[in-house]
Amino acid sequence: MNTKVCGITQVKQLQQLDGLDIDFAGLIFYKESPRYMGDKIAKEELKNSDFDLKKVGVFVNAEYDEIIDAVEDYGLDVVQLHGDESPELCEQLSDDVEVIKAFKVGDGKMSIDEMVADYDEVCDYYLFDTAYSDVEGGTGKQFDWKLISDAKIEKPFFLSGGIGVDDVTKVRTFKHPDYFAVDVNSKLEKEPGVKDMALVLQFRQGLK
Repeated sequence: MNTKVCGITQVKQLQQLDGLDIDFAGLIFYKESPRYMGDKIAKEELKNSDFDLKKVGVFVNAEYDEIIDAVEDYGLDVVQLHGDESPELCEQLSDDVEVIKAFKVGDGKMSIDEMVADYDEVCDYYLFDTAYSDVEGGTGKQFDWKLISDAKIEKPFFLSGGIGVDDVTKVRTFKHPDYFAVDVNSKLEKEPGVKDMALVLQFRQGLK
């Protein structure tokens, strides 16, 4: 099971995640987030780091130039678009970097397949998170995973939203042909942006 730990604000914790064989680490570039890392990690320190895990920059309604500048300045491997970004922006970015397009699930406005239809050809992965008020991720809330089970999707996706150690069995037994990775954040923290590595290790071992 591929695992992404999101909301990292310390290079030391990136090193620790790499040592735990975590596959993806999320670094949030959205300034309104309590897990914003832009003023906590130096560009050179991150760009010159040597990790096996993929560094994922998380953006919310950012412009193309801002995203590409961050990719180059921080040596990002993947970008995650967590707002209302257009298929055109996804396609433009995908020429230079892997793209995860995130979708908020559970507000009843659209089915999963309707949400993703316009993005099928323009990104590498989807991520499904909980639709919750105006908060952009990190809510600690789960949506009904059956909404995904009943969808075709047909692209590798990350399952996100309020997932913690108590959900290991649920994560392991969830079935979908395109289920690629699990994404964790607030449920494995000591405080926003600081992960509890004992919980991360417990979660990771539980998935094996």
